[in-house]
Parts: sequence; C-alpha cells; structure tokens
Amino acid sequence: MSLKGKTAVVTGAGSGLGRACAVQLARSGAAVAVWDLNAEGAAETVRIIKAQGQRAAPYVGDASAAADIGNILGRVRAELGPVLILVNNAGITGFSPFLDITQNALERIYRINLIGPFILTQAAIPDMLAAGWGRIVNISSSSAQTGAKGMAHYSSSKGGIIALTKSLALEFADRGITVNNIPPGFIDTPMTRSSPIDIDAIAAASPMKRAGQPEDIAAACAFLASEDAGYITGQTIGVNGGRVIS
Repeated sequence: MSLKGKTAVVTGAGSGLGRACAVQLARSGAAVAVWDLNAEGAAETVRIIKAQGQRAAPYVGDASAAADIGNILGRVRAELGPVLILVNNAGITGFSPFLDITQNALERIYRINLIGPFILTQAAIPDMLAAGWGRIVNISSSSAQTGAKGMAHYSSSKGGIIALTKSLALEFADRGITVNNIPPGFIDTPMTRSSPIDIDAIAAASPMKRAGQPEDIAAACAFLASEDAGYITGQTIGVNGGRVIS
C-alpha cells in the first residue's frame, strides 16, 4: 500500500488519533503535513516520523478558520507538494444535557467538527481534481451512528460528517477521488481520558472487552488512502470493536 510521492494532510495530528494516522501514512510512504493548534504536539509527531526516516513538517493553525486554511495549504503545497490525501481528524467533544446546550456551545462544536472539514476539503480538493486522484478520510464517531445521551451537539455534528462523506463521494466518484469516513468507538486517547466517562468500564462492557487504540484507526485510515481501496467510496468503515454492527 505504498503512498510514495503523495502528500497527506492530517488535522489534529499533534496527539491521539491524528498522530497515529500521520505516523502510519508516513510509514506507507506519504510526505505528511502534521497540522495542529498545539505547536509542541505537532513538533513531537514530526520528530517521531523523522526518527523513522520518513518525511513530515509541522503546521500550526486553526483547521476551521478560512484564513489559516488558505495560509497553511499554500505552505504545504510549496514545501511538500499538492495535497492528494486529506484526513479530517481535528475535532472537539462535548457533554451537556440538551436543554443546557447554549447557542455558543453549539456553534463552536459545529464550526470545529463540521464546518472546518467542509471548508478545508473545498480548499484542498482542487489539487486532487488536477491530479485525477485523491483520498479523503473523515473521522466521524460511533455516537453519530447510535445517538448519545448528553451529546446532542457532538453526535449531530459528527452525523453531518457522515452525510458530507456520502455527498462528496457521489459528486467526485468519477474524478478519481474517494471519500470515506471512520467512526471510532471507544478509543483510548488523551481526549477520551479527559472526558467525564469511565472508558475502562465502558470498554469492559463492549464485545471485545477492551478499548481501541489509535493505531487501530490509523490502520484503517492508511488502507482507505491507498490504491487498494480505490473502489471503496462513500462508506462508513466502523472501527469500534463490535460496538456498532451494520
């Protein structure tokens, strides 16, 4: 599944799922733009990749802000090449009773989780159209598949990602571009550990009796970005240990 000669952009790549995806894509041969709001996290991911002998560069900015998107993509193109692989991973979570969710909280989570990937994909996809080849992998959530009590704003924002995936897949299927999404289940990441849930108890109640690891998501991401997945588009590829079966 060599990605040699391809440039990949991974948002939220300074830790957790994004870091694992960036490292795995680099192992597969891609030059990786490691994008995160956290400069130290982005630099550490790049250090890991370079220590393995692969190519990567850090980019610090807001993946939901049009100005940052335009600036960073311009730098990526100049330094690494046209964007042919895009992993929309950056996101935030939220826990609140429905009646307590404020408009500000709703708009913030939608801006980061849904509007950001929308406008970033708009900005990146011309490179793929010019090449006649592209891979877009969106990270959604199993909460969008099942619903989640106390997470109406989060789960609905990720449901929008699933719908966006399907729409883009249909629009660009005949242009050499595939668009798929991965809805993780309970994955052991810093963001999950900081959430007000007992991940160990939830994982113990799951079919596999364990939490997933970021590398589980990264393996699926690298496959969807490869030539081997060239006839797969518009799909929701669940990596959840059997939590959601479709």
